[in-house]
Parts: sequence; C-alpha cells; structure tokens
Amino acid sequence: MAGLLDVPAFAAATSKPLGMVVQAREASIDNASLAVGTTVYPGDTIQTDEGGSLRLKFGATQLYLLSASAATFSQRGEIIRATVGRGTVGFSSTDSSNMELEIPQGILRAEKGQSAYGQVTILSPLEVVISTYRGTLVLDNEGEMHAIPAGKTYRVDIDLEPAQPAAADGRFGDQDPGRDAGVVPTKRRRLKFALIILGAVALGSWAIYEEVTESPSKPK
Repeated sequence: MAGLLDVPAFAAATSKPLGMVVQAREASIDNASLAVGTTVYPGDTIQTDEGGSLRLKFGATQLYLLSASAATFSQRGEIIRATVGRGTVGFSSTDSSNMELEIPQGILRAEKGQSAYGQVTILSPLEVVISTYRGTLVLDNEGEMHAIPAGKTYRVDIDLEPAQPAAADGRFGDQDPGRDAGVVPTKRRRLKFALIILGAVALGSWAIYEEVTESPSKPK
C-alpha cells in the first residue's frame, strides 16, 4: 500500500516539464485556473475563455493563444507538439526551435533552420487560416509539403476524395490489379489553398500579437 501511494509522486517527479506560463488572462489548464509561473507538462490541455489570452515559453519558442482557444501538448523525442483544438494559436521561434502545431490539415512548423512567427485559426473541422508574419512556415500533409512564406495568409480546406469503386474484375481504376476486390481504399486527404488579402486585418493580428507577447516586466 505504501508503494502504491508513492506512485503519483514518483510520476510527477520523473515527468519532464515542457514550458512555463509567462502571461495569462481568463485562461485555464485542465479546467483549473492558470497563473503566471504554472508549469506545462505533456498531456496538459490549456484553453482561454472569451476575451482571454495566454503566452507560454518553451525554451527558445514562445507560443500564444488568443480568445476562446485551446491546445493539448505532447512530446516525441525533442519535438514539442501543440494539437490545436479550437480558436487561434501562434508561435514565435528561433532557428533552433523544436515546436510544431497539429491541425486537421497536417503538421505546421517553421522551415528547418529558420526562425519564424505565424499563427493558425481553426474555422471548422475542414477549414483553417494560416498566417506567416516572419520566416517561412511549412505544412506537412502526410509527407506532402506546402511552404507558406512571410507576409502570406491562406485559407486551407480539406477535400476528401471519394473512395474509388472496384471494377467487375476486382481492379480499382488504374490501381494495381493485385488488390483484392471488395476492399475499399482509404480516402486521401487533399488540400485546397486560397490566398487571402488581409489588409487591415493583418495589422490587427500583429497588434494583438504585440500585446500578448509584450514583456510584463518591460512594457513598451
């Protein structure tokens, strides 16, 4: 019994923290209120209420959530991943950062060896808006790479191609004849990109980022 009681304490002691909250307003972690200095671990879900904002520091990377947003954190090796559940999540990274965002359209990260600053907004399960303000962001769609350079904003939609029906001889269109008849192939995720001209909206997003990332100890 004594050994079992020590298990939670042992797990907490051996779990490696990912980062720390450096600014919070109307924000929570796993349904508990967030405060500056709170440590974030793999498996934690953070969120902001309507009108809230949050900024976290992960080594050389800073990540922020705007109003009514949520993200869940995980780690694979040296890579820290934030799975965006809703709202707007962005990050500012250096050339040595290891942060990436998971969205329905794939994995978003800075181009290797570059510093970058950008954000993603979830509009629906099939539609997001990706903005790059500095550097280049790369969207990895199951190995299909799409570069989004600085100053560009794209609406990205998921277009699921219909499964290809089997022919009478068991062949799937122009696919290999060796495939078994009656097996429904997996739908392939195809992305559609539409360039957005933001104008004043882009300036507004930059102003929001400047407010969220402003140092509490050294305000401008």
